[in-house]
Amino acid sequence: MKIKALLLGAVAGAAFAPMAMAERGSDGNVGIIYWQAPSILNPFLSGGTKDVESSSMIIEPLARYNEEGKIVPWLVESVPTVENGGVSEDLTQITWKITPGITWSDGTPFTSKDVKFTYDYCTHPEGGCAQLTKFDGVESVETPDDLTVVVNFEKPTPFPYGPFVGGESPIIQAAQFADCMGAKAPECTEANFNPIGTGPFVVTEFRPNDVITMEANPNYRDPNKPAFATVTFKGGGDATAAGRAVMETGEFDYAWNLQLAPDVIAQMEEGGKGVAVAGFGPLVERLMLNNTNPDPALGPDERSVIRPHPFLSDPAVYKAMSMAIDRPLLVEIGYGKAGKVTCNWVPAPEIYAADIEGCDTQDIAGANALLDEAGIVDTDGDGIREKDGVPLKILYQTSTNAVRQDFQALIKQWWSEIGIESELRNVNASVFFGGDPGSPDTFQKFYADVEMYANTFNGTDPQSYFGNGLCDKAPRPATQWQGENISRFCSEEYDALHEELTKTADSAKRAEIGQQLNRMVYEQGGMIPLVHRGRLSAHSTTLGGVILNVWDSELWNVADWHRKEGS
Repeated sequence: MKIKALLLGAVAGAAFAPMAMAERGSDGNVGIIYWQAPSILNPFLSGGTKDVESSSMIIEPLARYNEEGKIVPWLVESVPTVENGGVSEDLTQITWKITPGITWSDGTPFTSKDVKFTYDYCTHPEGGCAQLTKFDGVESVETPDDLTVVVNFEKPTPFPYGPFVGGESPIIQAAQFADCMGAKAPECTEANFNPIGTGPFVVTEFRPNDVITMEANPNYRDPNKPAFATVTFKGGGDATAAGRAVMETGEFDYAWNLQLAPDVIAQMEEGGKGVAVAGFGPLVERLMLNNTNPDPALGPDERSVIRPHPFLSDPAVYKAMSMAIDRPLLVEIGYGKAGKVTCNWVPAPEIYAADIEGCDTQDIAGANALLDEAGIVDTDGDGIREKDGVPLKILYQTSTNAVRQDFQALIKQWWSEIGIESELRNVNASVFFGGDPGSPDTFQKFYADVEMYANTFNGTDPQSYFGNGLCDKAPRPATQWQGENISRFCSEEYDALHEELTKTADSAKRAEIGQQLNRMVYEQGGMIPLVHRGRLSAHSTTLGGVILNVWDSELWNVADWHRKEGS
């Protein structure tokens, strides 16, 4: 019963979204603005949320998560469970039944072969896939017929919904990507910029880090959707300009990720053109700590090897850095009611969050005492402590954003009070969160000591997300710098505990393991969590059908968006 409860608790059965209020293409253009501009429309080659979400309008998964975090069928007839026979009793197999009649935007049939191809593409041994953890534990994918997909796992898998579920694990067309396997994947510009999909829109033009234009998919499975004939998806600028473009000027209909101070949001809403919408999921602003040696004198291969950092590998250093931070103040100035203090990597669902003491209290004196006791002291009187003769000088980078630059300035000051010097750097968000393997400025390469950002995961089960802390998931040249273990954190104990999670069905035990993993990555120097952030976006008062979803792509139900009557 516990196994069935785990499977059924995450599953919803049928249709969920409201019908569009107009027939296909009758509502003209809809304008969407993401101040972090998309750089690619293939989420397997980018870990950036902006790329995952923009591509979700075009390519889709078999099932996804609704606004309540429940799995709902998308390209399939139902969500497989043990109860309905779709998941084997021994939990080693899940069978998906594709809804008949679905076609790609080019009019060709969508079949199980495309699903299997997607698995082969992401797991190719010579390639790099940003979503590889979704396929952890998969032994094979079989296609008994054109409408049946069978996923076989190496061992009993209590939560079998990693592959092909949610916006991070969509299906790509086998015919289009056939020559893009392995190391060739990043070279397939046409496919990566103009994917053929099953979603409500198709790309007409993509200008990386700038603008995407789309039109309604003429072969979309619902003849009455989408209501909008075209999409203008603008990228770039900053969060302030994006918010104003919706709530003050009405130039755009939807603005994503408005990382702005609460008083700024309130002032924008007074413009009367749009409203802000918010909800709490697992999104966390954090400081990633480089577990490698970021010395620029080393080559790319050396800088990606997991090895001790000259001083960030010392628990006294990273614990003192955390103690020096005033998290309640960061919440107050950066997010207000849309933020909460946290020291958890995964603070939601709440059952996975560990109770970590002292997180909500700044302790400069205690941080200094901890460093003194460890013998990490200032020996030459320049105000900077040294460890084994190496000064505690940190290159601290993040994306360009007003709130993040405020955070940088405050944290730099607090760290200076404990003898740590920081050089601040900010990078254009479209570049920082892009997946260009040739750029030195991506968050995956992490050519700094500390970097700050936030990301999240699809759904309410964090097993795959916790998998991003596994030793073998570190980005490196051999994977075209794809991989989600950004800090190169590596712990045999962590890996073993995550392995236990993958085999555990009891929900209470899974929660307990999740709490342990949360505590471990914090206490062993993988990262310093700062703020549990609400997802905050805005939409026009004339735009109907928007349902904020913190468990999947925010654009998950864009097919149902429409212009309100009388607008």
